[in-house]
Amino acid sequence: MNPSFTRPVLKLLATASLALAAQASFAQADTCKYRGDLEYLYCDENRDMVADYPTDPKKFKDPKTIVFTYAPVEDPAVYENAFKPFTNHLAQCTGRKVVFYQIHSNAAEIEAMRSGRLHVGGFSTGPTAFAVNLAGAIPFAMKGDAKGPRGYNLVLIVKKTSAFMKPADLKGKKVAHVAPSSNSGHLAPLALFPNEGLTPDVDYKVLFSGKHDQSILGVRSGDYEAAAVASDVYDRMIDRGTIKADDFRVIFRSQIFPTSSFAIAHDLAPPLREKLKECFFNFKFTPEMTKTFNGDDRFTPITYKKDWEAVRKVDSVANQGGFGRDAFTKMQKREEEAAAAKKK
Repeated sequence: MNPSFTRPVLKLLATASLALAAQASFAQADTCKYRGDLEYLYCDENRDMVADYPTDPKKFKDPKTIVFTYAPVEDPAVYENAFKPFTNHLAQCTGRKVVFYQIHSNAAEIEAMRSGRLHVGGFSTGPTAFAVNLAGAIPFAMKGDAKGPRGYNLVLIVKKTSAFMKPADLKGKKVAHVAPSSNSGHLAPLALFPNEGLTPDVDYKVLFSGKHDQSILGVRSGDYEAAAVASDVYDRMIDRGTIKADDFRVIFRSQIFPTSSFAIAHDLAPPLREKLKECFFNFKFTPEMTKTFNGDDRFTPITYKKDWEAVRKVDSVANQGGFGRDAFTKMQKREEEAAAAKKK
């Protein structure tokens, strides 16, 4: 499988999927009694906020090769290597070939599941909600330990040698956000920073770096004077020796949010669907994986309705229009603009 897709191809796939969705919507109009926030391809008659499984057995997919990926919060190659013990386990456990699909943007990951090219994978906190509503993703697990799923904080970091001691000190400065769909890297700052005396896109122009690690390294290099990032990525980079904690100061730390979810496509054949869940939950992280993932040693069960409530509230406060198609289109446009700006 080609590890990347050009923007024109992604747009073509998105257009094709929208056309198919429109056709499907007419077919489902008389049978789907409730969708909630889900797009018209999906139903939610049990009101658990995720797509119901197809009622027609002919619509189930049973791929011989399982495509897996992890959220592009850092260089995708980092996570392909980190998850190698797990993807090997998944192949042995299911008896099928497993391919790690290197994805380079949140929008591309969501479209990959929507179009049927991605079967199971990890979505960042904010994009999880888009994946649920637009791609039929069903989150079922998070990384964690014996105490349960692990969360993370939004942290606002600056250079330790800087004069900035609180968010309000950053008015008029260069502050990095990650991507329009990122919870800690954009949505949470929109919702939480105004209470700290700092309003994004009013007190400073939002600059998108594309990834959490790029924001962090940008602060270290001086490209940005501050960055809003996820604490777990920040901590992992310190643990790996990529950065030194003594080079930075955290001037704001938020409440705890859920970390990346692991989700399956809603239309996988029931035996495969249940087998995938079994394979996730009977896997114990290797010592190397536990070190990479901040002490997490297993996958723990979650539900989107319960565990993503805080994220949905942040979006409501940030007033970004929810996690529907219009907001997704806006997110894609801003991601493209940010990527183009970085190339200049």
